Amino acid sequence: MTAAARDFLQSLFRTAVAAAHPVSCLRPHLPPPPASGRLLILAAGKAGASMAQVAEGYFLEERQFPGNRISGIAVTRRGYACPTRCVRVVEAGHPVPDAAGLAGAAETLALADSAAAHDLVLVLISGGASANWIAPAPGVSLADKQSVTRALLACGAAIAEINTVRKHLSRIKGGWLAQRAHPAQVVTVGISDVPGDDPAVIGSGPTVPDPTTLAQAREIVTLHRLELPAAVTRALRERANETPKPGDPVFARASFTWPPVRRMSSARSRPRSEPRGMKASSSAVGSKAKRAWWPLPMPK
Repeated sequence: MTAAARDFLQSLFRTAVAAAHPVSCLRPHLPPPPASGRLLILAAGKAGASMAQVAEGYFLEERQFPGNRISGIAVTRRGYACPTRCVRVVEAGHPVPDAAGLAGAAETLALADSAAAHDLVLVLISGGASANWIAPAPGVSLADKQSVTRALLACGAAIAEINTVRKHLSRIKGGWLAQRAHPAQVVTVGISDVPGDDPAVIGSGPTVPDPTTLAQAREIVTLHRLELPAAVTRALRERANETPKPGDPVFARASFTWPPVRRMSSARSRPRSEPRGMKASSSAVGSKAKRAWWPLPMPK
């Protein structure tokens, strides 16, 4: 490769990163502050800390919202922290979750539980959130979740398949965070790193209805011949671990939006994130309609 070609490719990379950076694209998509309640900022992913930094600066400086009514936590990948004033930043493992992510997710859920109807819960999601927010389903340990993550990453499963399994082994993914924050208003802003930009796949969809099922999670495990811990196998058969679905009232005050970053997928080819047995459909989350990949029964 010539020096000129290398410089050109590096300039393309820098331009793409700058376009997707929260400093460039987040502010226009932030909601108005709550009239009387608190602002709770819950962020996760590789851009979690920088999204929280931009958001709190927007509310403190541009909207003149009092800092004593802002609190929150941002869980991000190790090495991706940045300074914040009101939001605590936690660095955690990625792609394999760790104890720091476990503690950060517990704090996130506790803040969501504390939200009242007059509060605004601002959820900031970016790539890596699935690993950074780790809240195992009852009976599943951190070691079990680490084992599942390694197995899914090694087997060649598509990201939507990986997240289908993750969501059914979690107390925060697959809409559960919105359920914990209800009846507060929940506004989610996501920066997508998944083909198709499906809100139910970005960060494993902690604040949106989950169209996938426990049965599909089990079929993915079978399809990829995964050897999983016994506790995980039991959890994937436990009805209580079924995720909140479209139409559930916990989503009545929840919305999802995303900056108009260039799409990773093309109309000419199916994105790699499309799991086997899925087909294209049009879906609406919040007030916007998107092209998404919704699951159909897996092949037998």
